[in-house]
Amino acid sequence: MYNSNDILKIVNQFIDRLPYDRRPSSLYEPIKYVLSLGGKRIRPVLMLLAYNLYKDDPESILMPAVGLETYHNYTLLHDDLMDNADLRRGHETVHKRWDANKAILSGDSMLVLAYQRMQQCDQRHLQAVLDVFTQTALEIGEGQEYDMSFETRNDVTEQEYIEMIRLKTSVLLACAVKTGAILADADEEDITNLYKFGEQLGLAFQLQDDLLDVYGDPAVFGKAIGGDITSNKKTYMLINAVNRATPEQRQELMAWMTVKEFNRDEKVRAVTALYDQIGIRQLCEQKINYYFDECRKFLANVKVSDERKQILLDYTDEMMKRKK
Repeated sequence: MYNSNDILKIVNQFIDRLPYDRRPSSLYEPIKYVLSLGGKRIRPVLMLLAYNLYKDDPESILMPAVGLETYHNYTLLHDDLMDNADLRRGHETVHKRWDANKAILSGDSMLVLAYQRMQQCDQRHLQAVLDVFTQTALEIGEGQEYDMSFETRNDVTEQEYIEMIRLKTSVLLACAVKTGAILADADEEDITNLYKFGEQLGLAFQLQDDLLDVYGDPAVFGKAIGGDITSNKKTYMLINAVNRATPEQRQELMAWMTVKEFNRDEKVRAVTALYDQIGIRQLCEQKINYYFDECRKFLANVKVSDERKQILLDYTDEMMKRKK
């Protein structure tokens, strides 16, 4: 069996060798650029680790695994355009390096490439693979729409937020492990438990992002902290801060949320101080731990040996301890 570092190395080498022979090459340069920026490659790693629970040749499903990574990066490319973001992983975003039209067209082609790569799998499983991938892609679009609609609302509930991150982030991790299990000929019960494992893991992962955006070390996190605070993003932390604040604390929070002109550092310090007073960090950490515990319960129900599950458990533990 491979460990997660072995899998990551194999995935990166495979991505580096992918050919782009179609013309015009200018259409594919942004796609190669986006995929060359690296990242954690969580989705292909999860797919290969799930497959490796049952079979010892994960290299045989590298193309659909990279198809999922291609799709993930397509969503990031378009997210950056919608957010007018300047940087992704410390490098210029596509619409900044080229232009908005190039980002739209290359992103569209990237989505088609993702489908092309996903379908390069065992034909026995092609329909099941495309079904779960298509359902996931629809759900991610729905999650993105919810996220954008939250920007103009101050009454977003915790339940609504959890459902939004489940759709926008969590289902793609669930899709990864489910697809790996399908391609490995796992039975339906294991496939269902692995999907639930990935779903709960994804919820914990996104809540970690919320937490790190406020309390992370900028030198490790890779970007300035407090971006969610300055943009008034409706995160688990902000929603619960508003709901649990005293009248005075809520008044101060709402003042910072509605002010048009402000000093960035001052706003981040002030809102973080309110989070500290209300106990939001501890609340978020408890929720993260809850979802990590839930994902382990679903993995425990998968009918393979503990020895084979250990590598996936170790990877989950690494994610739980991440600082970026």
